[in-house]
Amino acid sequence: MRLSALVPLLLSSATLAAAPASTVTTTLPGPDGGWDYAGVDAAHAMLYVARATSVTAFDLADGGKARSIGAIAHGHAVLPLPGDRLLLTSGDDNSVRILRAADGTELAHIAVGQKPDGAVFDAASGKAYVMAAKDGVVDVIDTRTAKMIGTVALKPGLEFPALDNRGTLFVNNEDENEIETVDTRTMKAGAPIALPGCEAPSGLAYDAKTGRLISACDNGKAAIIDARARKLVALLDIGQGPDAVILDAARRLAWIPCGKSGEIDRIALDGAAGPRVVAMLKTEVGARTGALDPRTGHVYLPTAAFGVAASGQARPPIMPGTFHVLVVNPATTG
Repeated sequence: MRLSALVPLLLSSATLAAAPASTVTTTLPGPDGGWDYAGVDAAHAMLYVARATSVTAFDLADGGKARSIGAIAHGHAVLPLPGDRLLLTSGDDNSVRILRAADGTELAHIAVGQKPDGAVFDAASGKAYVMAAKDGVVDVIDTRTAKMIGTVALKPGLEFPALDNRGTLFVNNEDENEIETVDTRTMKAGAPIALPGCEAPSGLAYDAKTGRLISACDNGKAAIIDARARKLVALLDIGQGPDAVILDAARRLAWIPCGKSGEIDRIALDGAAGPRVVAMLKTEVGARTGALDPRTGHVYLPTAAFGVAASGQARPPIMPGTFHVLVVNPATTG
């Protein structure tokens, strides 16, 4: 997660004025505090948001009613696991926590590399791949036994990962402007994929139907990569301050929330010309990450209102009582 994605002060009022009407259908209020990634457990109709010291659980079957569960130290990724469990990356104490989703009881506490951030779960193998951003390593956890089973050395600056259906892990590297690769069968690093024209890539998703990756770049671009040929094939114009790519494979869409420009860009995945941006839709400043409910196609975007950063303060303060989750309904986006 890039710091620049959290600083909305660069946004001008003219940018917002030029944006289309809001497509947000409702908002879900939640407790104060910072946040990072989100995840949906569709089977139990639950939305989870990783927070600074806990997880916020939203019951989507009960109007989005929110409650705080568990204890973490600067949460980043939150992954629903089989068996009513959650995997959390805890960035400030270099750990992964596995919690019971029902009440946040800690079931396992696993030491990993420095500054664990993004993570991805492979349901077929039961393995979770955790990106230790500062060390530049991928830590592999068997979620069935809650044990570390391997580590792959890459480079510092690791951001969000994605898995293909051919045994490859892809990881954005925001420092190197490239995608690192790992063969998950041999647990060996492969050649990186250069991303010329894509600065500080963060969010990443893989579309199995087309064999393409979509990477969100901090310079207002989305990079389209042929994952099989391992090369960049296109750059699309998007908004400023993205930190996630949210794939809806069933509806053949990808969504990129852009926190600086206060918009979410909708990308059509199919077509002779390849993926293309078909709409730039207004959300709110600060809405840079999110999660998809595959049952409904709704996209959930955590955000809040911000104050003005004091002199020497790196981040603008979050205004008390303003944290909420925006709900984007694809049926209303045209």
